[in-house]
Amino acid sequence: MRAPEVAPENTWKKSSYSDSQGGSCVETAAQAGQVGIRDSKDRNGPVVVVPANTWSTFVAFITR
Repeated sequence: MRAPEVAPENTWKKSSYSDSQGGSCVETAAQAGQVGIRDSKDRNGPVVVVPANTWSTFVAFITR
């Protein structure tokens, strides 16, 4: 999938830990029970889509 197919542009979020220099970052967008994950340097590129509960489990695991 491509980003425009997953979520509107204004719904994508980048971590507050990302630098302002445009380094390697990912952006996420939650829509209809799923989360899209994309490369911030290629906003029209491919998107990984996972169920929202899978994303929540992943985030909880890496932030412990």
